[in-house]
Amino acid sequence: MRSLVNRRGVALATAVCAGLALTGSALTPIRATAAPAGARPAAEAFAPATDRGALAAKPVHLKTLSADEVRTALAKAGFEQDSVRYGVELYRLLYRTVDADGRPTVASGLIVLPRSGDRRPRIVSFTHGTQSYKKDAPSIGEDDFSSSPAMTFGAAGFAAVTPDYLGLGEGPGTHPWMDVPSETTASLDMLRAARAFMAGRGMVPQRRVLVTGFSQGASAALGLARALQDGADRWYRLGAVAPISGGYAFRDAELPALLAGKEIPPKLGVAYTTYLLVSWNRLHHLYDSPGEVFQAPYADKVDRLFDGTTPGQEMLATLPGSLDELLTARGRAMLEHPTGAFAKALRVAGGTCTGWVPRAPIRLYYAAGDEQAVTANTDHCRAAFRASGVNLTPIDLGLTDYQGSRHLGTAVTGTAAIVDWFTRLPA
Repeated sequence: MRSLVNRRGVALATAVCAGLALTGSALTPIRATAAPAGARPAAEAFAPATDRGALAAKPVHLKTLSADEVRTALAKAGFEQDSVRYGVELYRLLYRTVDADGRPTVASGLIVLPRSGDRRPRIVSFTHGTQSYKKDAPSIGEDDFSSSPAMTFGAAGFAAVTPDYLGLGEGPGTHPWMDVPSETTASLDMLRAARAFMAGRGMVPQRRVLVTGFSQGASAALGLARALQDGADRWYRLGAVAPISGGYAFRDAELPALLAGKEIPPKLGVAYTTYLLVSWNRLHHLYDSPGEVFQAPYADKVDRLFDGTTPGQEMLATLPGSLDELLTARGRAMLEHPTGAFAKALRVAGGTCTGWVPRAPIRLYYAAGDEQAVTANTDHCRAAFRASGVNLTPIDLGLTDYQGSRHLGTAVTGTAAIVDWFTRLPA
């Protein structure tokens, strides 16, 4: 999970995850036919609609950096520079996709191209950690932490794409946080947009996608990987997958940790819990009025705090310091004993490691003592893959912290480890 506070104290991060399934403008939304956790969606659900992934506006050139300028930018953001080989070009893409209910919409994302002269580069998809403020999205550039992994991969010679997700960056509406179908939809359609953009520059990405992501983006990465393996796109195939520090078992690992308030700092737990309830109420109608689950004075504020327009620093300052101050008795009971639509949504969000067998190389990265994506998440994911016959040994990234956060430290050390691994994999 991303930390709730970015380099400028702005905020929010990745408590958990998402990622699986695709809808199309001419298709029945996956939400309407949601399978149990771990079940594979019907193959028809992955069929691309004719306009999904099409560019919706002229790409915006953000900057061109020499290799030395990349090193300087990464050092400023706190990321390693050893893999930098090339300068890069950064563009924002606005592309056509579908919303959480399968209706046409647009989303934005960042593409970083190496200045290597390679006309057929390998492509990396990096899905970022949780954000609540639109301007912190990778393609906007106000949060250099979220764009640094794509710059790292780009400077190593890959074509790197990072979707902003729905409702962040230049995307309209609110972000459907932790929504498994729409995070994967946005990620796949960003890959299609990248291919269209590269074609206009005389470039063709290689077909096998190297998939990675951090925190919330770890589950999104697994969802995208599964979709690619299941034939979601006619061009792209899965090349490898390497998620970092995901909240893969939200009901069984992350939610209990949030409620206990011990492994996860209480203030972060408050922010993640609020984001979860507000976002999922928009998707699944968990309550009629915020006052049913949030105490005063917060009930009148929570929707605004998580509509994408409130900077994270302001959001954190407005919320209370504990769940006891935030939640009503009903709100806490909902989290302690999920039922109905909430329980169903938790099963979907927690199903990214279950019920499938990756046919491409896979690694799971984590760090013991992670204060946001608690280690039990990775334990559950490993057990789920083992039940499907895949024996993984998760890779512990060690004790490297970032601005006092073990969780954020895994984004830095994990990106460095994965760019090295991806570079060594055969094309």
